[in-house]
Amino acid sequence: MVGRADVELIVRSGNIRDLLAQLEAHALDVVLANSAAPRDARSSLRNHLLNEQPVSLVGRPRATRRKFKFPDDLRSEPILLPSLDSDIRVAFDRVLELAGIRPIILAEVDDMAMLRLLAREREGVTLVPPIVVRDELNSGVLVEHCRIEDVTETFYAIVQKRRFPNRLLSELLPAGKG
Repeated sequence: MVGRADVELIVRSGNIRDLLAQLEAHALDVVLANSAAPRDARSSLRNHLLNEQPVSLVGRPRATRRKFKFPDDLRSEPILLPSLDSDIRVAFDRVLELAGIRPIILAEVDDMAMLRLLAREREGVTLVPPIVVRDELNSGVLVEHCRIEDVTETFYAIVQKRRFPNRLLSELLPAGKG
């Protein structure tokens, strides 16, 4: 939609609760989020899965050539994590709990850009989708130590079911559902 002459595009960021309230008040046409909107019998919100991406443990290159062993190395390797509000954090905590691992948490961060900065500057590993640190991985500043197979980050387009759907959203959403 960016650059189309027939579209007025305004992008806002905020917390999911506020954005969904604006969506329900018809102040927004769509909310892009990395978690689905809660559903109940009265809700007119619809979640459209757009994409999923893997999540990895990344960090500075290690001095030793020993391969990172997940999850066992997290008994002694400090870690930077997304905040508890993150779906990937919830899933990751579940994996560690099942393995009986209590990680050494350096910090919990609610912003991926800040998590990226800290990953570059701190020892230890960081739980993050590799796309967030793509430039650092390409330049060798960071390396991917381990892909976490049981954890992915998901992206949703959340819309409100409408009597007269937005035709532009119908062009964008999976299966043409707006």
